[in-house]
Amino acid sequence: PKKRTTPHKSNPGFPKWLCASLLILFLLLAISFFIAFIIFFQKYSQLHEEKNTTKEPIHTTLECEKKNLTMAEKVWSCCPKNWKSFNSKCYFIATESKSWHESEKKCSRMEAHLLVIDTKDEQDFIIQNLDKRSAYFVGLSDPEGQRDWQWVDQTPFNKSATFWRQGEPSDRNERCVVLNAYYSSWGWNDIRCDTPQRSVCEMTKIYL
Repeated sequence: PKKRTTPHKSNPGFPKWLCASLLILFLLLAISFFIAFIIFFQKYSQLHEEKNTTKEPIHTTLECEKKNLTMAEKVWSCCPKNWKSFNSKCYFIATESKSWHESEKKCSRMEAHLLVIDTKDEQDFIIQNLDKRSAYFVGLSDPEGQRDWQWVDQTPFNKSATFWRQGEPSDRNERCVVLNAYYSSWGWNDIRCDTPQRSVCEMTKIYL
């Protein structure tokens, strides 16, 4: 008699392994999408908050004066409260001491920048409002230590309109500039940027 052949049974473990792998893969994808959604939501919330913050005015109180530009045109020129007014600029004199970079960041948060001195008249006005016992960072620095001085607002550095003290600048490691008084005579001095000093912020007047 012929031998009875039994049908070959497929390996029952293969489909189970495949199903388990697919289930694990699906769970990993679900977790990845969930994490990505959380990160996206946090970034969106942060951007939305920053956008709403920028809409709010930085300076809510202004001190203004009316000036005649022409016979037919009159405008109000304004500075934030507690800022000093001179020509077309406003100046804020900081009393706390910070590094040069921290001082510039603080000015930037007030929609300003560290002081840029263009003329002797401007410097003479500023020093009338400063404490002779302190030094004040201005917006002049030498980032690479190559004596390539640069103003923070990209104003070209004019060597003929500088007010260095005698013998200054003196050290390539001193890459930031302060305005200070020495024997009642004000001038520029290069110092290390991380040395905490007071500072002066500057912004263009607001016209209404």
